Amino acid sequence: MISVLVLYPNTPGSRFDMDYYVNRHLKLVRQRLDPMGLRSMTIISEAAIDPDAGSQAFRLIADLRFDTMDATRKALAAHGPETQADIPNFTDVKPVSVIGETAVR
Repeated sequence: MISVLVLYPNTPGSRFDMDYYVNRHLKLVRQRLDPMGLRSMTIISEAAIDPDAGSQAFRLIADLRFDTMDATRKALAAHGPETQADIPNFTDVKPVSVIGETAVR
């Protein structure tokens, strides 16, 4: 299984429109990537590195799962530009993406 993690940092003074993200951006992502092998999508909001510190490091982390790296590459090549172009509609921070194989040991 391949995970595409998209991390939206909690930058002071930044904007993040959760309503737009949930009701429009996620629908766009699903419409484009489901037919290309997206298996699941998990969203983590207000993610903290140290929960005891009380501050959130990320506004949101999205985990998109695909079966293979080949399917992931094809999906992102085909629709990444469109989904990336939608990002300024809900936030002014630049997300960080991490792609890798997931394994349960």
